[in-house]
Amino acid sequence: MTERHKDRPWLMRTYAGHSTAEASNELYRRNLAKGQTGLSVAFDLPTQTGYDPDHILARGEVGRVGVPVSHVGDMRRLFQDIPLEQMNTSMTINATAMWLLALYQVVAEEQGADITQLQGTTQNDIVKEYLSRGTHVFPPVPSLRLTTDMITYTVNHIPKWNPINICSYHLQEAGATPVQEIAYAMSTAIAVLDAVFASGQIAEERKGDVVARISFFVNAGVRFIEEMCKMRAFGRIWDKITRERYGIEDPKQRRFRYGVQVNSLGLTEAQPENNIQRIVLEMLAVTLSKDARARAVQLPAWNEALGLPRPWDQQWSLRMQQVLAYESDLLEYADIFEGSHVIEAKVASLVEESLAEMDRIKEMGGAMAAVESGYLKSQLVASHAERRARIEGGTDKIVGVNIFETTEPNPLTADLDGAIHTVDPAVEARVVAALQEWRDTRYQPPFNHPRPCKALERLKAAAKGTENLMEATLECARAGVTTGEWSGALREVFGEFRAPTGVSSAPVTVSAEEGTAMALVRRKVEVTARDLGVGKLRFLVGKPGLDGHSNGAEQIAVRARDAGFEVVYQGIRLTPEEIVAAAVAEDVHGVGLSILSGSHAQLVPDVLERLREAGAGDIPVIAGGIIPNADAELLRAAGVAAVFTPKDFDITGIIGRIVDEIRKANKLDPLEVPA
Repeated sequence: MTERHKDRPWLMRTYAGHSTAEASNELYRRNLAKGQTGLSVAFDLPTQTGYDPDHILARGEVGRVGVPVSHVGDMRRLFQDIPLEQMNTSMTINATAMWLLALYQVVAEEQGADITQLQGTTQNDIVKEYLSRGTHVFPPVPSLRLTTDMITYTVNHIPKWNPINICSYHLQEAGATPVQEIAYAMSTAIAVLDAVFASGQIAEERKGDVVARISFFVNAGVRFIEEMCKMRAFGRIWDKITRERYGIEDPKQRRFRYGVQVNSLGLTEAQPENNIQRIVLEMLAVTLSKDARARAVQLPAWNEALGLPRPWDQQWSLRMQQVLAYESDLLEYADIFEGSHVIEAKVASLVEESLAEMDRIKEMGGAMAAVESGYLKSQLVASHAERRARIEGGTDKIVGVNIFETTEPNPLTADLDGAIHTVDPAVEARVVAALQEWRDTRYQPPFNHPRPCKALERLKAAAKGTENLMEATLECARAGVTTGEWSGALREVFGEFRAPTGVSSAPVTVSAEEGTAMALVRRKVEVTARDLGVGKLRFLVGKPGLDGHSNGAEQIAVRARDAGFEVVYQGIRLTPEEIVAAAVAEDVHGVGLSILSGSHAQLVPDVLERLREAGAGDIPVIAGGIIPNADAELLRAAGVAAVFTPKDFDITGIIGRIVDEIRKANKLDPLEVPA
């Protein structure tokens, strides 16, 4: 019997990084030893947003959602004993992508690598940062220039590198429908390619090489058929754009190349063991169909809605991929969906609707114009609000959340505090001390870096002109410049950007007809405002620190507005001082703080203390986010009125609870609103 042919498996990655470069290096080497075939680096929020660990906005954020990399010494330590020439490294980095790629290249050179052989990906998609993830730094035009300069540099110097990973993943997390996910990602790709070709840095005969290096990073949700058809539609539209708009004749260069992280939005805190079958189903959507199979897959862990996964949890997700690839017969067959009338009809429908939405964006002036006008953001906020309303109304059924809620005790979460990985709060102080030592000794042996001021001045001069910024950035990396110094120099030239929130223009999605939950909450808001002698209750929604996941905060803000509150929401990335100043200036009746990055333990008590110092300690503070039970108890002990986590999916009910806390804080009797 002849041996059956098997396709090669996709790249298997685990998105990882935390605490320090040393701890993350140990984790990477362990994961590689377990059979992982590529590295996927998670950077902490200060690194992603261009701040050094000792910056005021970095408080509570250092080493939490990824690894802090402040200079070439950290990057050197991160990849110690890992030969970069043999690695395929994905780096989830956007606003500061050029900086991290420069550090990576310099460390590879120090290892003796031939940089033309380096393989990997920098995400480098700034558009989705303005819309959903919130780690943008600079305004759209200079941000697009950084992206363009990186793409042209890598095509000319690191030809195997994927310099951009157009990322629709976070669009789905922010509420995008499949049509929106396809249309916005493709419109972004067009904006990027148009800018690259307009820059004059690419010879006409190299256009195909540029297109061939564009990759995508997508999300696969639990609606298996729809998600699999979405991947086929993506490929079909990309083939059309690259052939018709850019004249690429070689089908290999037109291939839709994508990696995937399956959906985290749908992972539940309630009955978290159900997340395992969700993750497997989502993985199948991007692996079963040979003609639309992902090039690389990374899976979340079952306990992500509870907190930071442990190494064992990440290993479990890696093993899911390995069982599918090595034990099943999946890789032995051609595309098993070819010829299906159902699949073909769904793909055709997605293509048609996506092209129509892309035409709308084109009429506005393209993706960058649609970001600046607020159109894309408001569409996502509206879609997300509609999804939340369907869950609360029971139209969308989520097992363990709004259906089949009874459960046996879960042995996996019996010790809730032990069921997740926690970052030692002392890590931040150690990282800050190490950074100070670097600044003091970088000019001395064994480093002997030149003084960074000259490199930074050259960077600023390049930014004011039109030259490619990569060479000046590499010079900064070699000079021992820090992440904050590099970004600070560019901030001086480019300025900063506050993205539209999309809240004010989001439509009402929850009915307030007589007898509904919303009608009752609106009545509570009206009565409480009257009891306090004010026209409207005022509620401040704040995002302290660097966590840019604003979806939850936006949904609370929209629902509070619909319930009759006057809402103060200034967007992401605020210091506790700014939040307290706004609360006092606006004379608000309540403050809601949303944090998903783990910095709640430090930042929420800071806000409480500053409110007390400002004479506003009687304003109730409500916290929401991914907050473990033990931390929630500590926050309540510190004076937080209420804590909400992902299991609290009833947003209208949350708004009602906020009104109750405002009444309690103002010594008003509890309000019994008749049903």
